Amino acid sequence: MTATLDTVFAALADPTRRAILSMLLEDDMAVTDVADPFEMSLAAISKHLMILANAGLISQEKRGRVKWCKLEPNALRDASVWMQGFGQFEPINLDAFERFLEQELSDPAPDQAETG
Repeated sequence: MTATLDTVFAALADPTRRAILSMLLEDDMAVTDVADPFEMSLAAISKHLMILANAGLISQEKRGRVKWCKLEPNALRDASVWMQGFGQFEPINLDAFERFLEQELSDPAPDQAETG
């Protein structure tokens, strides 16, 4: 599992590869469509895609003459489980926190209530 995690985290370390993964959240994409938003060569994008594929984060399939990329939804499962081990604190309930702040900010402070 350690080697797999190393490969996944190495793949995620690059902002271009993270952007590619975000794009693939929407739908499968042809390699040329993946490359469009980036100011780099198709060869450079292909290298990024190969790293993502080697990490198991995406799969590639040739359909006719076009190579398509697909996000592998379960690829981050091991990394997620590993990271959850560091979740020593309960997740923050933002709605409850917002209500608490609203109440605290709307109630006058005890010192101001007596002098007001």
